[in-house]
Amino acid sequence: MAYLTLKKINKIYPNGYHAVHDFNLEMEKGEFIVFVGPSGCGKSTTLRMIAGLEDISNGEFLIDGKRANEMGPRERGVAMVFQSYALYPQMTVYDNIAFGLELQGADEDYIDERVRSTARILGLTDYLDRLPRALSGGQRQRVAIGRAIIRKVGVFLMDEPLSNLDAKQRVTMRSEITQIHRETGATTIYVTHDQTEAMTMADRIVVMKEGWVQQVGTPRELYFEPANLFVAGFIGEPPMNFIRETVRDGRISVGDASLDLRHKLGDRLARYEGKELVFGFRPEAALPGERENAYVLRAGVELTEMLGDNTNVYITMGGEQAILKVDPHDTPETDSAITFSVPYENVYLFDAATEAVIK
Repeated sequence: MAYLTLKKINKIYPNGYHAVHDFNLEMEKGEFIVFVGPSGCGKSTTLRMIAGLEDISNGEFLIDGKRANEMGPRERGVAMVFQSYALYPQMTVYDNIAFGLELQGADEDYIDERVRSTARILGLTDYLDRLPRALSGGQRQRVAIGRAIIRKVGVFLMDEPLSNLDAKQRVTMRSEITQIHRETGATTIYVTHDQTEAMTMADRIVVMKEGWVQQVGTPRELYFEPANLFVAGFIGEPPMNFIRETVRDGRISVGDASLDLRHKLGDRLARYEGKELVFGFRPEAALPGERENAYVLRAGVELTEMLGDNTNVYITMGGEQAILKVDPHDTPETDSAITFSVPYENVYLFDAATEAVIK
């Protein structure tokens, strides 16, 4: 039996706004699940329903097989880490971490042992006597995490915990949170709008859009097997290239190239004749020159971005725009013409009407 189960969870506010639609998820003990999507997609609202901070309009939420809809936050055995650190400024790091156990009336020696062991996990041993204002943003976030994990609850909920940090601190804290998760074995639900955080931290990712779950899967599944246009475009940086064209005589035109779709659709090609499809490929799928078993395309180079380990090349093909990711040693000149190939197996086709991937 799954540890956490959400069955057709909905959130409808009194003004009629439907924030979350039929959310379904089963989560095993010890999993690290990330909810990801653009602002306003319902991910934080779903997290707050799990925490008991928002009422569930309809649907059922189970914790270890027991209905939890009517349980308060304390009864659910969850701890939250918020975007704002929410530390008590007049308290030391030690007292901030200890606060939850003190409220529970825990023994002083037990509190001391737990605070110090938690501080060791978080690398805060040397900062226990300091006030929050004397800490960096990353250190304050570690204190907030410490205050959550010290309670030994069943579920940790994290709502955009790294959004207040600079880019370098976010990279460091990503790895630290992942390591803390491994050491504690905690069941964790993490909310973010940053797909890089989702891809690097999650066991499984829930992609949301406008209150609907678009796809649930491992980072690898979402990257290589996207269910629809939204997931394909949201996961990956730079995003997947999309070219909308109508199928005519089994082909689509991209710039001056005529691409035979039999290589991708085979016997199913006839059902798409005269319909609009979306031809997709990831920037790194492009290979220089003409290759066998690949679609060959020609383009003009508009702009290049040298990033060190690779170069982003912005191209146009008869009015269609795309981005290629190439070896920095093979960077083409701006305003030059290039030929590149995309292997058949690296091309994605989507139904333009439903936006679903054509498998």
